[in-house]
Amino acid sequence: MVSSEPVLVTTLLGSCVAVTIFNYRLRLGAICHAQLPGNGDRFDGTQDGHRGKYVDTAIREMLERLLHRGALRGELEAKVFGGADMFDARGRLRTVGRQNSEMALRVLEHEAVRVAKQDLGGECGRKIIFHSHTGEVLLKRMRKSGGC
Repeated sequence: MVSSEPVLVTTLLGSCVAVTIFNYRLRLGAICHAQLPGNGDRFDGTQDGHRGKYVDTAIREMLERLLHRGALRGELEAKVFGGADMFDARGRLRTVGRQNSEMALRVLEHEAVRVAKQDLGGECGRKIIFHSHTGEVLLKRMRKSGGC
């Protein structure tokens, strides 16, 4: 979602990752909620209409839309949330949550977008509320039986 209108976007995150990007000059905000790290070499994500499903293509799609609306790359500020290990991850070094987090940070670095804030990993889900007209993100960590 990309909007210059005031919109509140609420999403719940487990192993998924949400990335917000904001441009202060244009008061233009964007957010994605992606489930998987990348689309690999299978296809470019457009063949099945699910570019937003993958962290890499979702971020690049947001950037494309922001730049098309007049944002300059150096003016963009990103915030990254989610990537939790919601299930028993013992013995697994590269869980989906960890892969999603790593992909988001890698793409933003490659695209020269500054990450102003991040809240990634752990074992608990998160609820975020993104204010598209200010770039503000409110975060609440969800409780898990066993404690978080």
